[in-house]
Amino acid sequence: MPVTTAPIDSSQIHVLLAEHGYDVTDLTPTMLSIRQMDSGITVQAVLETEIVFFSLTCLTVAEEKLTHDILRRMLASDNGISTSHFQLYELGGGQTAIALTNFCKLQELGPDDEDDILSCVHFLFADVMAARDLLRSLE
Repeated sequence: MPVTTAPIDSSQIHVLLAEHGYDVTDLTPTMLSIRQMDSGITVQAVLETEIVFFSLTCLTVAEEKLTHDILRRMLASDNGISTSHFQLYELGGGQTAIALTNFCKLQELGPDDEDDILSCVHFLFADVMAARDLLRSLE
């Protein structure tokens, strides 16, 4: 007989991150804002069933600044972004947001899941430093 577990709630993720020194704000019942206290950088987290999606907006630029060279650097395997990936979001008015994203699949929010959540957040904060250097020419 399959084992059933209680659904994971974003409040559990909120508590975990707050216990590890992050400033966490509930934006909706399934969406969190996670701020690193030292840098002030903020990550958004969205819980959809057992998947937590993390996103960190690096900057917003005019669409014409996204040249072939910049996009190629963003996709290059040796660009210094090792655990996250870039996504582009059209904002309208010729503006595009450049974000770093990653995700993790949760089982029952045990120690392994807690480590995955903390790792995803940590890696985004580390990757944004490499992204800042990579995207500096767009500022």
